Amino acid sequence: MAVPDLSPLALSLRVAVLSTVLVFLIGTALARFMNRRDFPGKSVAEALILLPLVLPPTVVGFGLIMLFGINGPLGRLLEDWFGIRIVFTWAGAVIASFVVSLPLMYQSAQAAFEKVDPRWEDVARTMGVGEWRIFRKVTFPLAWPGILAGLVLAFARGLGEFGATLMIAGFIPGETVTIPLAIYFSYEAGRTGEAAFWVILITLLGLAAITWLNGRRRKTARIRGRE
Repeated sequence: MAVPDLSPLALSLRVAVLSTVLVFLIGTALARFMNRRDFPGKSVAEALILLPLVLPPTVVGFGLIMLFGINGPLGRLLEDWFGIRIVFTWAGAVIASFVVSLPLMYQSAQAAFEKVDPRWEDVARTMGVGEWRIFRKVTFPLAWPGILAGLVLAFARGLGEFGATLMIAGFIPGETVTIPLAIYFSYEAGRTGEAAFWVILITLLGLAAITWLNGRRRKTARIRGRE
C-alpha cells in the first residue's frame, strides 16, 4: 500500500499543539482561580467548564458554529473587525480541540493545586514574597506533575477530536482534514487500507503519549520516595 498524503498528520499535530498551549494557559489559570476563590454560582461556572465532557461532540460543534459562524456574535465580530473567519478553516479545528480538551486540563490542574500544602505558600508569605512569585516558585512546581498529566491528556484528546471539528471546520482536503477526518472519509470512500494506516498511526501516537506520561509518573514517584 502506498503511503497516503501526510498533510492530515501535519495538520493534526499543529492543531493539537496549538490547542494544548491554549488549554495550558487558560485551563491552569481557571483551575488556580477556582481553587483560590469562592463566589456565588461557582458550581455553575465549574459545570460549564466541564460540560463538553458529557455533551456529544456534534452538540459542541453546533454551539461553536452558533458562536463563530458568519451570523454568530463572535464570528461576525472577528469578520468585521479583523477579517478573520473561523468556520471551515484550520483555526476552527483548533478551537474545537481546545473546547473538548479544556475540561481534562482543568480537572487535572484543579486536583494538582488542591494537593499543594498551603503551609509552603504561607512560609513564603511570611518571608515577604509576593503572590505571583509564590505561584511561580512554590505552587506551580509542586503542582507540575498533575498539570503535566492534564497537558498530555489534553494533547491526546485534541489529536483525536472528530465530531466538533467536522462541524466547525468541515472537510476541505489540504486545509481542514485531520487524522480522524481522514480515517472516516477514507473508509467511506472504500479506501480501507488508507483508513487503516491512519488508525495505526494515531493509535501509536496516543500510546506513545500515555506511555511517556506513565514513565514520567514512575520516575517522579521514585525521586520523591528517595527524598
